[in-house]
Order: sequence, then C-alpha cells, then structure tokens
Amino acid sequence: MTHDIQDVPEASRFEIRLDGELAGWVDYREHDGEYALPHTRVLPQFGGRGVGSELVVAALRSIGERGGTVLPYCPFVPKVMRDHPELIDLVPADRRGEFGL
Repeated sequence: MTHDIQDVPEASRFEIRLDGELAGWVDYREHDGEYALPHTRVLPQFGGRGVGSELVVAALRSIGERGGTVLPYCPFVPKVMRDHPELIDLVPADRRGEFGL
C-alpha cells in the first residue's frame, strides 16, 4: 500500500492518500509562517493503522522545513509530538505549556 502525503494549500490542509484514496487530513491556518492546526481527521475505514500519526509527523516536518512554527490546537497533534520530541521545538517555547508540551 502506497502512502502519499501532500500539502494542498488551496484547501489549507495536508492530506494523506493510501493507494490514491483520500484517507485523512490535517487542517491548518497559516499566517506569517505560523501554522495553527485546529483539526485532524482520519476516515473511519483507515482508522487504527497509524495513518493519523504518519500524517501529522509528515505535516510537522514539512512545516519545519519551511522554517514555520506550529500552534497545535487539535488535541491529537501534541500527543504525536510527545512521541516525536524532536518536533516539539516547532511550537514557540512560550506557548508549549498551553498545549501540554
């Protein structure tokens, strides 16, 4: 099964496709390089396979490569970040406590 994760700026979200089928997305609102992440969704038929974590990690790495920062309002995103502590630096230091990081 091939996994394809892409930024879809016209929809303001990162999407994950499995064998070409949309499996989930993480929404964002970007302003001056700061990405607010309000919502992550994995479609039910793809649940329980780690698709959401894979998507969030890829999205965060992409944002980091752009030099962006992250405000992880979606409760799932900080959970993933705690499993990948190298990504916590994407959240401004003075805001980490707000997200339990």
